[in-house]
Amino acid sequence: MDADVLIVGGGMAGCGAAFEARYWGRDLRIVVAEKAAIERSGAVAQGLSAINCYMGMRWGENQPEDFVRYVRNDLMGLSREDLVYDVARHVDSTVHLFEEWGLPIFKDPASGKYVREGRWQVMIHGESYKPIVAEAARKAATEVVEHVVVTHLLPDERDPHRVAGAVGVDVRDGSYVVFRAKAVIVSAAGASHIFRPRSAGEGYGRTWYPPWASGSAYGLLIPFGAEMIQMENRLVVTRFKDGYGPVGAWFLLLKAVATNVHGDEFEKSRLPELRQRVGAYADAKPMPTCLRNHLMLQELRAGNGPILIHTERVLDTPEKEALGWEDFLNMTVGQAVTWAAQGIDPRTTPSELILSEPYVMGSHAVCAGAWASGPNDIAPPEYRWGYNRMTTSPGLFGAGDAIGGSAHKFSSGSFTEGRLAAKAAVAFVRDHQDRPAVADERRVAELREVLFRPLETYQHAQSRITAGGVNPDYLQPMSGLQRLEKTMDEYAGGTSTDYTTNDWMLGKALDNVVALREDLSRLGAADLHELQRCWELTHRVWTAEAVVRHTRFRTETRWPGYYYRADFPAVDDTNWRCFTSSVYDRTTDRWTLSTRPYVPIL
Repeated sequence: MDADVLIVGGGMAGCGAAFEARYWGRDLRIVVAEKAAIERSGAVAQGLSAINCYMGMRWGENQPEDFVRYVRNDLMGLSREDLVYDVARHVDSTVHLFEEWGLPIFKDPASGKYVREGRWQVMIHGESYKPIVAEAARKAATEVVEHVVVTHLLPDERDPHRVAGAVGVDVRDGSYVVFRAKAVIVSAAGASHIFRPRSAGEGYGRTWYPPWASGSAYGLLIPFGAEMIQMENRLVVTRFKDGYGPVGAWFLLLKAVATNVHGDEFEKSRLPELRQRVGAYADAKPMPTCLRNHLMLQELRAGNGPILIHTERVLDTPEKEALGWEDFLNMTVGQAVTWAAQGIDPRTTPSELILSEPYVMGSHAVCAGAWASGPNDIAPPEYRWGYNRMTTSPGLFGAGDAIGGSAHKFSSGSFTEGRLAAKAAVAFVRDHQDRPAVADERRVAELREVLFRPLETYQHAQSRITAGGVNPDYLQPMSGLQRLEKTMDEYAGGTSTDYTTNDWMLGKALDNVVALREDLSRLGAADLHELQRCWELTHRVWTAEAVVRHTRFRTETRWPGYYYRADFPAVDDTNWRCFTSSVYDRTTDRWTLSTRPYVPIL
């Protein structure tokens, strides 16, 4: 399948890329490849109750400079401010498009302004958010190819660092799909299920970030040789216990408070202690997300848990009660079911809060992802090499979870970054018309054998067992996933160690993950569904290895509340106010880690 611009992943960023690529490339062939169906794929699949990134410049509410300062503070002094500013100055137009396409946004009847949940958030009736956005992308794209799992990127036959397409498998009929493209935008997902989730047994798929988010944004980029940054900056979120229900509307709009089990508002009482640990970051307004996690974790460690959110104090009108339920029914139905199953009436009973297992992503309150070129008009020279959102591999662009250093994009910002990447990708295609990329056919043939090997391995080895699922000749994808999660949880700072690790533990984690990556060549798949799981596991393993290597390389605890280096417990601005960087070389199977400078633009 030939494309001028190939978009890998049909989530919010991918839909934004498809929409914008058509605007600038009226005559180009725009192809979206998605492993599910774009109407219900990605992090917004189940809906949202708020858009978390909106400036409100038309009403003078915020300016991009305000947002850059906010993100800088929330990331404890580290962000790619050029990328953050670039999203902020364009995101309002994206939200206005959503409203034009039919997304219901709460409005103040008197002023006409959008109703704010917090400074950066606007409330929506968002159960159908993703179908509304997907409709625009489907109309814009030349073709949307669904149920195809993209497993590898293809190099150019003359320049192995330049991208020339991708390959994957159609999980409906088993076809080997080869995409030949002049530019590729990776807008696939970050990763859940890298770390062992709190939910187990029948609740195994109950995570906050979607269970189908398998780290493909990184599992595609890393082995291709793209430079990655901030892969240690994993995300831990505070959520309603068991159901992973969101807390934003409850805290920001309904003004609920959280206390320990004794009724103490611990964020206030522990503030002096926090100042001693992190200095001025403790007084940033609002308090950085990771530090709020840290204070909550300190309470739990002190035996003052559980942490309670007092819904019963704020649901004092029928309108607020309806809003509270709709918050979950718009985006996390499982939390409403959990309340019902546990006999909890939020009007009379507080609910427990808990910290989630870590997630690896680049679009929420953290910024893992690829090192990308910034916009020509504002990016410092150190951050700019020609095309906005292009990685260090020519022709390979990213958006959403795939781009590092650019946190707090959320849904609207990810769509916006997809638009920015697409505009640049179209320019790249135009500028290289005399020398388009040509896919390396030897690599195409090689990857065909690699991609389907788990099916062949299973067929050859299945007769070695008579019952059950354990076989000495192959590894099942679920067994491999559980092995990965156990290692990351126990050695790389998961929930079982209160997010704490050290050099020895990270060394053990690295040994285990590298051994697992070697064992991936013996994965076995009984059918196409398991073949998809094999490649999702592979992408998760690449992501996990990068997380471990970056965490070990950064000898400080930059984000207490997300993870702790017990051997380096302090924030070290003197030596580590910089970005961690890694590059994997496929020809030598070696990683190179280094740092990139932090350059403020304000």
